[in-house]
Amino acid sequence: MPDPLHGKTLEQILTSLVEDYGWEELGERINIRCFTSDPSIKSSLKFLRKTPWARKKVENLYLAMVRRGNWPPRR
Repeated sequence: MPDPLHGKTLEQILTSLVEDYGWEELGERINIRCFTSDPSIKSSLKFLRKTPWARKKVENLYLAMVRRGNWPPRR
């Protein structure tokens, strides 16, 4: 199986997660303030680009979503 992250930008990954889970569930799955307190793509990207551990959690959740076959989004 090819790497699902190959060719994906962080913005594309985050947008996919928000479309699939929504901000509330995303904040429950990855408890970081940029997802739980007035979330937006722009503010989340700013935080994730500066915070490698948080970016890794986002990438891992995206990979799990793809492997489970939760694509396209439920919403």
